[in-house]
Amino acid sequence: MQCRIRGLQRKEVINICDGCRLGFVSDVDITVPEGKVVAIVVSGPKLFFGLFGRGEEFYIPWDCIQRIGDDIILIDKPFQRRDPNLEKKRRRRC
Repeated sequence: MQCRIRGLQRKEVINICDGCRLGFVSDVDITVPEGKVVAIVVSGPKLFFGLFGRGEEFYIPWDCIQRIGDDIILIDKPFQRRDPNLEKKRRRRC
């Protein structure tokens, strides 16, 4: 299968471990001498209508990609989720 980087940027990335939508491909990591794709970078969802930037970025190694479809990329990678209660406690201390 051949695909351009522009074609990858139009695809949404979904994690099959928990069914979570991670976002769309924003960048591709390539080794220059070999021309091999090492990973894709997925930008998180926009924060408050895009006024405050985006959420966290996900670096997904090429080995974690299970299937690339017409409009979706399925990955199998468990992510460590942050505890929202812990985040609130940290904000109160500052």
